[in-house]
Order: sequence, then C-alpha cells, then structure tokens
Amino acid sequence: MITDIWLGLFSGIAFGFIIQRIGATNPNKMARAHLMEDPEIPRFMVLTVAFSALGLLGLQATGEPRTVILPTSILATGIAAIIFGIGWGLTGYCPGTCWAAAGEGRMDAVFTLLGGLVGTAVFAQLHEVLIPVLYLPSSIGPVTLTDWFGNRTLGAWILAIGFALCAWMIGKLWGRHGFSA
Repeated sequence: MITDIWLGLFSGIAFGFIIQRIGATNPNKMARAHLMEDPEIPRFMVLTVAFSALGLLGLQATGEPRTVILPTSILATGIAAIIFGIGWGLTGYCPGTCWAAAGEGRMDAVFTLLGGLVGTAVFAQLHEVLIPVLYLPSSIGPVTLTDWFGNRTLGAWILAIGFALCAWMIGKLWGRHGFSA
C-alpha cells in the first residue's frame, strides 16, 4: 500500500514536470498547438498514449493493476467531448494541465481548476438522473482493441504503433506546410 502511494506520487510529479517542460501548462502554446502552429504538444500527447498502452500492458503482465473497462456510451461520450472541448477552448487548459499550471501559480489556471471542480460537483449531484437519460440508451458495452484483435498484446502494440505514426505524421505534415514553430 505504501509503495503504491509513493509510486503514484512519483508518477504524478514526473508527469507534471514533463507537461510543464513541454509547454502544456502555457495556454498560449496550447492555442498555437490547436491552430497547428506548434506540433510539440499534439506529438507529446499521442506519444504519451502510445507509451501508456505499452506500460499498462507491462503492468498487466505482472498482475499488478486492476483495470476496469467501462461500457461505451455514444451519446454521453459525445456530450462530454463537446463540454470538454468548449472548456479547453475557452481556458487553454485540459483537466491535467490546469492542475500543473495552477501549481506554477497561473491565476487563470486556478479559476479553470475551480470551474472544473464546480462542474464535477454538479455532475455528481445529477449523475443518477443522467445515467438513464444520456448513458444507458446509447451504451454499446465495453469496447477494447483486445476484443477486436483477440489478443491483448497485439491490441496494445497496434495502438502504440498507430499513435507513434500519428506523432510522426503531425511533425511531417505541419513542417511541410509551414505550420511548425
């Protein structure tokens, strides 16, 4: 138990350090990424997913983590994506980067963080009402690459390679069209 806490604390500090160094805590750099003027943050994000897939595969091989695959709901996920995108567009922060930016002392991030906490509290109060209305009608059950390919290792490698190719293409395409920083 204590080891898990220290591992979680170390991982969180390391991730916060990395997202700060890449510039993901800077809303201006984030805006340049969304405008396809700076490929660093999108490449970092897709590479993070690729490495995380392989890291999770390694942890699962040791029997360490308990992974829960939640059912996919098209309507609920679509609405959540719209709300997420609006919040990110308005503030320049996603939920992870606003914590790191608040830790840097950025006051706009503190307000983003407070807004996120209020939104979370409202959702927690409405959760039981929203499940039958938004979640259940369009739920298609758990969907994983393991189900599609029949093998956990193959699914993880396909995800990792696919996202690594996306990172490479972001750099190539943005650089070729003069969008790079």
